[in-house]
Amino acid sequence: MNRQGQAVVLLLLGGAVLKASLTDLYLRYVKEGLRPFLIAAALMLVAAAVMTLWYDLRPAAAATLAPDQPETEHPHTGPGHPRAEPGPGHPRAEPGHSRPEPEHSHREPRVAWLLILPVLGLLLVAPPALGSYAAGQAGTALGSQQVSDFPPLPGGDPAKISVLDYASRAVFDKGLSIGSRRVQLTGFVLTGPEGEPYLARMILSCCAADARPIKIGMTGNVPAGLPADTWVEVVGTYTARTISDTVNGETIPFLTVAEWREVPPPKRQYEG
Repeated sequence: MNRQGQAVVLLLLGGAVLKASLTDLYLRYVKEGLRPFLIAAALMLVAAAVMTLWYDLRPAAAATLAPDQPETEHPHTGPGHPRAEPGPGHPRAEPGHSRPEPEHSHREPRVAWLLILPVLGLLLVAPPALGSYAAGQAGTALGSQQVSDFPPLPGGDPAKISVLDYASRAVFDKGLSIGSRRVQLTGFVLTGPEGEPYLARMILSCCAADARPIKIGMTGNVPAGLPADTWVEVVGTYTARTISDTVNGETIPFLTVAEWREVPPPKRQYEG
């Protein structure tokens, strides 16, 4: 791929990143706080591509606009000056024959243009956020390094908290900061190893590449008959029941569900 082709790929890549950054699409890949950096990176890619194209196309445009120049004669070969004859050892050019010029062929492999396919895919197709399949392949992200020092729950009944917040309070605080209050959680349905439904949410440290699941088991009025990746809002109370994750052996807390309802996927599908 020549330099102009590389500039086209840069231009499309920058445009794709800029399009995702100016909409909610970027939330499927990175945390919300990284939006300004994505916009800045996209603008730099677009600027680099435009400058490269302008630099490469400028000589061609100048050559097209320049007037035809008459052929100039060498000062010592004009009228009154005999043309120098080739010396001994130098072959005389025969009429109708010109000295062959060396050929310089630098054909670029056409397969390099396949690099544009991922960029077009990002422009035309928006992959979904990570869901139940990714969560089922990884162990729950709760580990022993967490600190069990939690502030009071927010006001209201039920108290609206995140899946990560409930799981952390249930495992490391043994539910002391929850007490008997009702909590409201939103997550997607994850099918467990025995077919039982879990409430799950993916958390990010930076981007989707480091996403990890938080899993919560459910008892009581458990959402039944829902396919994986269905988003639900559940209201329930703390229970001391826990199990070990079959993937990594970490603790999965439970929630006693009193009521639930199906909801559309939120704009921010990741936590953390």
